[in-house]
This record gives sequence, C-alpha cells and structure tokens, in this order.
Amino acid sequence: MKYDFTTIMDRSGRDSIAVDVPFEIPEAKEGFDRIPMWVADMNFPTVPTVQKVMTERIQHPAFGYFRPREEYYQAIIRWQERRHKVSGLKTEHIGYENGVLGGVVSALNVFCSKGDKVLLHSPTYIGFTNALTNNGYEIVLSPLKRDEEGIWRMDFEDMERKLQEHHIHAAIFCSPHNPSGRVWERWEIERAMEIYERNRVYVISDEIWSDLILGEYEHIPTQSVSEDAKMRTVALYAPSKTFNLAGLVGSYHIIYDPWIRERVEKESSLCHYNEMNVLSMYALIGAYQEEGYEWVEELCQVLTGNVEFAYGYIKDHFPGVSLMKPQGTYMLFLDCGEWLREHKMTLQELLDRGMEYGVIWQDGRPFHGETSIRMNLALPRSRVEEAFERLNRYVFRKL
Repeated sequence: MKYDFTTIMDRSGRDSIAVDVPFEIPEAKEGFDRIPMWVADMNFPTVPTVQKVMTERIQHPAFGYFRPREEYYQAIIRWQERRHKVSGLKTEHIGYENGVLGGVVSALNVFCSKGDKVLLHSPTYIGFTNALTNNGYEIVLSPLKRDEEGIWRMDFEDMERKLQEHHIHAAIFCSPHNPSGRVWERWEIERAMEIYERNRVYVISDEIWSDLILGEYEHIPTQSVSEDAKMRTVALYAPSKTFNLAGLVGSYHIIYDPWIRERVEKESSLCHYNEMNVLSMYALIGAYQEEGYEWVEELCQVLTGNVEFAYGYIKDHFPGVSLMKPQGTYMLFLDCGEWLREHKMTLQELLDRGMEYGVIWQDGRPFHGETSIRMNLALPRSRVEEAFERLNRYVFRKL
C-alpha cells in the first residue's frame, strides 16, 4: 500500500483520550499495555496532505478574522460528487457546523419546541442521547430488528405507529448506522423517507460515517432518494471520522430548502461560537485533495480486512457472543447476553476483565444495548490480532 496503516503510533501524552482515558478504568495487569478500542477515532496517521496544507498556512504569521475560502466549498462539492454521486450541490447549500451534534441540535431547535418528542432508532449513538436530553427533547426509540441472517433492519410499522401515537414531527436518521454498522440499501431509505413524508416529519440525517464503507457496500445519501427527501432533510457530514481530525473540530451541513437553511443557519449563529477555525478549514482542504481519495480507498480496504478478521475470530472462538458483520464504520457491536448468562457474569465484570488485560473497549448500555460491548477496529492489524488473542486467552476463556 502507498500509505502507512501498519505503524503502531505512540499516542500517550499526545492529547488523545483514546489512550489517556479521562475516566477511571481498571489498571492493566503487569506486562499488558493498553490497546485503545473504545472511543471512535482512529489509531492511524492521517493523510499527509492534511499536515502539508496546514503547515503551509502556519508559515504565515497572521491568524485574524477570516471568511471561508471558495476552495473550501469546491473541495466539498467535488468530494460529494466523486464519493457519493451527488450532483447539483452548490456553495449556497453548504454551511459550517462546529460538530454534527451541534448541527443536530440547531436543526431540532428549528423543527421543534423544547419538550417535543423525536424519533430515533435503537441501538442509539450515545451522542444523540446526551445532546437531545441536555437540550430538553424527549427521545422515542424505534428498535432495529435483526433478520434471519442477523442483519439489523428498520421496523417500518413501528416507526410509523410511534410517529403517529406521539405526534412526532422530527426524526434523526443515522446513515451508515452507528453503532450497528448497517449501510442502508436504497429501498430502505426510500421507504423510511416515504413514512416521514406521509407523517410530515422533518429529517436530520447524520452521515458522518458515509466515507467509511466496507467491501462492496455503497452509501446512498438520504437526500438523493427523492425530491421530497432532498428538500425535507438536513444532512450532516464531516472529514473528522474519515481522516482522524476530531480534535480539530469542523463539520458541515447540506441543506437544499432555503426556508430550512436560513433558519438553521440563524439558529447555529445565536451563540456566536459556531465559527470555523482557520486551521480546520485547511485540514478539510488538505484531506479532500487527490491523495485523500486514494488514502480513503486504502483505509477502507484495511478496515474491511480488520472486520473480516474480527468477525471470523468471534464466531470461531467466542460462543455465546453474537453480532452483525459491519457493512460500514469501523465499530463492532457485540451482544454478549448468552455468554454472560452461561457464565453467570455481569456485563461490567466482563468489561473489567477485558480492561485488566489492556483491551480498552466500550460499555454498550448507553447505546441501548443492555448486554452489549462496542469495539473500535481502526488500529493496525497487529494490534487487532493481539487484542483478540488476549480476549480469547484471558477473558472469554472457560471459567
């Protein structure tokens, strides 16, 4: 490969919560280093053009007030066209957001009043739960169901029933879905959007994972499935997941409807702090260059290989642990319920056992997975293999 996805980076003391965990966890036993597999950032160096473009800008010693360069908007338009077959996107449709969750709240503040109910699927990204409850919204969950092949599917009848019973007029749609790793098929998005249209529900589509698609799957932008979906939806994107730039801050929305766009931008501006950082602008420009397209293609190959390895290893070595093989993202969502019952162990005890052997994984309960664990596979293959060997030898062994 042209880019480096094998070097093990030492991130200790380098402003990384992935390794310098900001809350109390069990100490790893002697001889076991920490393998960061919890928070959703990557343990790979970003594409070199990000640092190159930022460094060139840093050479100029002034960092005063500025306006986004047209180059920034054209990079997004080109990226969306080449990666996701989006046509007709213009500069006026694109707006800055400090983060996807901030954009979610701004859109909800336009569509809803405090105390209103909002529809989400479960399992649910913890960021949605915290952002909505902290801002006075009530979450109504429509559980995803696993079909006979173990694939997570939307329950369309349940969605429509809850929209009507709870008089809901805003929904959050996560595509690809976090934490399950589902990449929705076109027909699924079309049917969901038909339900939202029929019930006059506005849609906020979180598509931050849209570049990280595994194998032969394809991301279908929510706004692309119909003219109504295009005009009904606030779509949110960012280079942060794709290029490991979360610490730089910077997302963007795509809103085609001018009535919605003006109100969302007004809402986002009210705190006077939803402003782009000049270096995050250059980071996006650096990421969305030709090298970035090549880098993401190689990254997705690496992630696909890691998922194939981890999924096969779990199926072969951890009876009682079930999961869907992710189709996108780099996260696993394990259901350990059967294993826990067989071994008369609590989820917390299992989590602690893993961390005692240096596998820093994530409690799935805040994602509405009562017996679930979330795991990050965006690490060099050698670290992924080491983590699963430890889990097999010391954690999931027969007691």
